[in-house]
Amino acid sequence: MEEKLETFESSEYFEKRSLKTGAAGWMLLMGLGVAYVISGDFSGWNYGIAHGGWLGLAIAFVLMGTMYVCTVLGEAEMSSALPTAGAGFAFSRCAMGRFGGFLTGLAITVEYVCAPAAISTFIANYFLELGLLPDDFPRLVLIAIIFFIFLGVHIFGVGEALKLMLLITLVGAVALVAFVVGAAPAFDPAGLFDIAPNGGTSTALPFGFSGLLAALPFGIWFFLGVEGVPLAAEEAKNPKKDIPRAIIGSMAVLICTGLAVLTFAAGVTGSQVMGESSAPLVDALNAAGNPGLAFFVNVAGLFGLIASFFSLIYAGSREVFALSRAGYLPTFLSLTGKRKTPWVALVVQGVIGFLLVVVVESGDVLLNMAVLGACISYALMNASHIIFRNKQPGLKRGWLTPGGKVTTCVGLVLSVIAVCSTFFVDTIASIGIICVLIAGSVYFFVYAKKRLIANAPEEEFAKLEDASAEIR
Repeated sequence: MEEKLETFESSEYFEKRSLKTGAAGWMLLMGLGVAYVISGDFSGWNYGIAHGGWLGLAIAFVLMGTMYVCTVLGEAEMSSALPTAGAGFAFSRCAMGRFGGFLTGLAITVEYVCAPAAISTFIANYFLELGLLPDDFPRLVLIAIIFFIFLGVHIFGVGEALKLMLLITLVGAVALVAFVVGAAPAFDPAGLFDIAPNGGTSTALPFGFSGLLAALPFGIWFFLGVEGVPLAAEEAKNPKKDIPRAIIGSMAVLICTGLAVLTFAAGVTGSQVMGESSAPLVDALNAAGNPGLAFFVNVAGLFGLIASFFSLIYAGSREVFALSRAGYLPTFLSLTGKRKTPWVALVVQGVIGFLLVVVVESGDVLLNMAVLGACISYALMNASHIIFRNKQPGLKRGWLTPGGKVTTCVGLVLSVIAVCSTFFVDTIASIGIICVLIAGSVYFFVYAKKRLIANAPEEEFAKLEDASAEIR
């Protein structure tokens, strides 16, 4: 039994920490899910070929895609029963107690702070490479401007932010369709296996089993962030129906787009070239003899990067908002303005993200940090679904996970494997994230545990759950 909390807050406290309800329907939410991830189709994923060969990355795509399908199906069920802005934090809080909830929320926060920081470096690179700014324009100044502009849009209003995000995402989606049309005629299956064995026994897996493990984090890049759709639950029009529909729909879109770029890009240029490309889709179209289309995709790729940056900032602010409102993080972080947006969380998240860019510098390292935080949260969320099913089998849910606990058991196993795989890519960065989670755990037990808000939505739901369990 967890000890009872004595801290209760007034209605005025929650009024200052409330989001704008009914701002998003399921189409906007599905667009949000695609926007989280769409930049991963334009860049980053192809480096997995350099680690594991094309087949190694293809296997990673299937395994990590399976992990995401299992995880989001479990999430869809839990969000239909508990539609709060805390999402994964709230689910784990009710299933595994307060520390389990905090650790999940902290891991999600790590993901949504590190990922936008990484993408901001890619956006800056795109701007500079396209010649849109003078060659000597300071890169850090450009990154600071990027954070300032898009944080400002989010602070202005959630409805406006999501609509702009959907428009930007559509431009990126059109570019992906254009890429497939332009690359398909030049596709050659032989190009997928043109890397000579180096530690492996064949061109299929040129780097052997260790290469396959190292490719797993890059398989994650095709889907990283889609699990953030339930973070918009308190701003959805009908969260119990809209959230499951949106998260499943966005996952279906991402499987199709990811499979398309994985196959056609390497099949046009060859895996050897693709594994080293900084602009995979552009290089593939140039190799296919479509320079005009390559330029369009190059420009539109910038929209894809902006869409992911924009939406991940949104997700991170909602996670910080929910943790803060319930007292797990300092409560000033959950203050909202007149337009019902968590402006303090947005500003603090932006400042930390920018400082990470200054200190770490490498976008690739920041990405691996984000992937590790994400995979830890996936393991905890899958475990939460299993525990939740055992604790509350009769709880009314708006949607049920196909396969039930078996589905999330598969997701749990794959997410644990994914956690281990990040150490094959960058051991130092992975250890750094573990240290952050340990430091956060110390903060919880020393300070936050004694200051949690007993009537926060997640705590209220947990109390109802405990009461119903006692009746049974």
